[in-house]
Amino acid sequence: MIAARTVRAAAAGALGVWLALPAGAATLIHAGRVIDGVTDRVAERQTIVVDAGRIVAIEPGFRAAATGDQVIDLSSGTVLPGLMDMHVHITSENSRASELNRFKQDAADIALDGVVYAGRTLLAGFTTVRDLGSSFNTDIALRNAINAGKVPGPRIFAAGKAIASTGGHGDPSNGMADYLGQDDNGPTEGVADGVADAMQAVRQRYKDGADVIKITATGGVLSIAKNGMNPQFTEEEIRAIVATAHDYGFTVAAHAHGTEGIKRAIRGGVNSIEHGTFLDDEAMRLMKERGTFYVPTISAGQYVYERAQEPGFLPELVRPKALAVGPQIQKTFAKAWKAGVPIMFGTDTGVSAHGQNAREFALMVEAGMPAMAAIKSATSVPAKFLGIDDHVGSVAVGKQADLVAVRGDPLADITAMQRVSFVMKEGVVYKAP
Repeated sequence: MIAARTVRAAAAGALGVWLALPAGAATLIHAGRVIDGVTDRVAERQTIVVDAGRIVAIEPGFRAAATGDQVIDLSSGTVLPGLMDMHVHITSENSRASELNRFKQDAADIALDGVVYAGRTLLAGFTTVRDLGSSFNTDIALRNAINAGKVPGPRIFAAGKAIASTGGHGDPSNGMADYLGQDDNGPTEGVADGVADAMQAVRQRYKDGADVIKITATGGVLSIAKNGMNPQFTEEEIRAIVATAHDYGFTVAAHAHGTEGIKRAIRGGVNSIEHGTFLDDEAMRLMKERGTFYVPTISAGQYVYERAQEPGFLPELVRPKALAVGPQIQKTFAKAWKAGVPIMFGTDTGVSAHGQNAREFALMVEAGMPAMAAIKSATSVPAKFLGIDDHVGSVAVGKQADLVAVRGDPLADITAMQRVSFVMKEGVVYKAP
């Protein structure tokens, strides 16, 4: 019997078909252009050699295949590191039915939806995501299933349930009738009032198996609550969350739209500001001083603004917030980029449709960010933030083979990032031309 190594390739629309390669064979990727995710250099006509899930060589020219080698022809495209989206909600997706679905869907329904959305995300070229809040901790369960090889999907850094104050953006009982019995939510359900609750909520996330802590430092757009911008934690509460989180090895991401809540979160020590709609000059200065990252989610702002124009799509309480917040995010992003605020790519997908994450690139470039910087914000920059840059986030010898290819040249036309023709995660091919 000939020993064989297996790789997976997409075929007939499936997310995986097993193919056998002889032992000792390698996968040769013939890349027309390579963007490594770290430098500004674009290498042309390169062969990337993948073996046992890792990049073992990068050579000029197109190497001829030896017996048994698999050749993947990407000579007309651009190969990049697997993309990273630092703000998704991978087990949900907004729709006209979203408000009603809160009362109709059980954990099993949401988890199965997540399997579908994870597949779409992976095929869109995103091999790593940070999930910043799910119902029933379904993002944690999905992460575990993907890591165990049970279902295909991106590498997930999961927050589990977000932490909010009573009535805050992440309070799961917002908009519910009292008789449904949700008014006694506490730290286990992600509702924390005061320092003791804040600390307990973080410890509960640790117990649940989360990777990151997400707080809602201000009001939000889609929650059934009037104010989308008011601060919803005291600075003392945020400091307690951050200190406890750091004790347990967590970073803290803060959803924040309004200026005062943003500043409290930065001063309180959070590691990233999500949305940051009304960042002012002082907040930007604080972020630069403290190394606080900005995850803008421009596409989510655009999405809610567009949906607010459609009668009946959003609840009437939500529409004014969407109209106020949506158009501002891109303007704030443009100002933050010029000011030198550290930025990571993030979309808030789950608000918009899964699989369309790459639309964010065009919005970033439209606002003034160079295409190469936008690509780095979705590759090497988040890899370093997550502490995984030793094995992913760049195209380099020794790294895991997380690779994607797009048709054309994204530096000439950033919308090429939406035309993903090839996806490999850890040496396994999920999408091929």
